[in-house]
Amino acid sequence: MANEDVGKLYPIAKAVLTPVFRAAWRFDLQGLDNVPSDGPAILCPNHTSVLDSFFVPALLPRRVTYVGKAEYMDDWKTRRLFPALGMIPIDREGGDAGERALATAQRILEQGELFGIYPEGTRSRDGRLYRGHTGPARLALRTGAPIVPIGISGAREVMPPDAKVPKLRLPVTIRFGEPIDVRRYADRADDRMVLRQIIDEVMYEIRLLSGQTYVDAYATKKKAAAEAAPTPAPAPGPAPAEEEAAEAQAPSAAEALGAARARRVEAPAVNGNGNGSAEVDGASADDDRDDGPFASVSSTRSSADVLRRPVRRTPV
Repeated sequence: MANEDVGKLYPIAKAVLTPVFRAAWRFDLQGLDNVPSDGPAILCPNHTSVLDSFFVPALLPRRVTYVGKAEYMDDWKTRRLFPALGMIPIDREGGDAGERALATAQRILEQGELFGIYPEGTRSRDGRLYRGHTGPARLALRTGAPIVPIGISGAREVMPPDAKVPKLRLPVTIRFGEPIDVRRYADRADDRMVLRQIIDEVMYEIRLLSGQTYVDAYATKKKAAAEAAPTPAPAPGPAPAEEEAAEAQAPSAAEALGAARARRVEAPAVNGNGNGSAEVDGASADDDRDDGPFASVSSTRSSADVLRRPVRRTPV
């Protein structure tokens, strides 16, 4: 489908789907004024459900364009629906796929539009928040566009991975965080430590907004490993007494976080309700390489070491 056709269908799809969604689910939108009313911005939500790609474009006043995998064009159910909601298909095969996606996103932002990208690179199948890839940071430095972190809560309950039909009348909360201005680093666009610092700041804000547990590993690697692993034979479960004893010996969230702090530089504590405390799961050394969407850089520093607030905000 040509981009001009997508442009014609977008307002029609939005006019139809927005009232349908609002009737089907109980939405709570917070911080909408953090999304610029005009000009470019990069929207970075967490990603736990396929419905994330429907909810944000349908509920925002402005048009949002996403880059999505070209395989969606092979399915009759999504061939027209996703482009109608602003998705531009990109073939992810080949060594230049990331650069082509980045060029497409840069063109959209240079036209003064909103561009959406999931920094985790894929859906989280277990509902936790995974390490961010540096593509959004590279894109922000190339264009000067601010990054708006977004925390979506409840979408996974509406339609978890592998579900065929969504559950109705459930609450969904979408929190839009303050824009992150990266223009102070404009002359350091190739500095991998700066890229990692920026995206860690984004993931920190998403974690505050969504209340998720943070995992210092790439979701894309977890997904690839799960798909490649053979299905294990079912093992007999422990006896009730053994299971209770194992649970009693399992470390608490506070103990796990303390261990993470002992292994690394101080890891932050965040609330599970999105207002301040949660867990941080550690990563192995081979999780440092950033090979996700738009990515071609690496960092030797763990994301759990940072997630501070060094990047300046930009007023809306």
